[in-house]
Amino acid sequence: MAVITVERKPLTLAERTYLPQILGGLRTTFRHLVAPKKTLEYPEERPAIPPGYRGVPTLVRDPNGREKCVSCQLCEFVCPPKAIRITPGEIPADQADRAHVEKGPQAFDIDMLRCIYCGLCQEVCPEEAIFLQNQFSMSGYTRAEMVNHKDKLYELGGTLPDQHYKWDKKKAAEEHGNTH
Repeated sequence: MAVITVERKPLTLAERTYLPQILGGLRTTFRHLVAPKKTLEYPEERPAIPPGYRGVPTLVRDPNGREKCVSCQLCEFVCPPKAIRITPGEIPADQADRAHVEKGPQAFDIDMLRCIYCGLCQEVCPEEAIFLQNQFSMSGYTRAEMVNHKDKLYELGGTLPDQHYKWDKKKAAEEHGNTH
């Protein structure tokens, strides 16, 4: 094995005293002193959210205020870190407008400490009941505060316009006797 020696050029007097580096650092400091401020007063001011941003997963209701989730549990099965837990429950008999729905979520929990914001839950949901919102700042003092339960998920998600009116079409078809 051959040893290769690399000769270094000798340092000049200015380089030995570090003056060029000190002056370069001072120049950067003064440039930042006169430049306009880039600081945002968070949380009053927030940065612009880019299109396609994947934020906090939430549950949404249809325009009539009904739960869109039918506890198919696809989002729970597809979630890589297993952050979603769904407990299916029966639909009460007094809800005639949901007669064609077999079940609904009795409990729906998303552990935000485990969530990796991948968006697979939104993509796999056949009822378009789960959406990733633009919220990006989740905080809490305990682990329990970071688990979003069903009520909190609906509060964060709200109501989104339904593109398909799936339940309304089924209801209208049942009234007219069409069973397609």
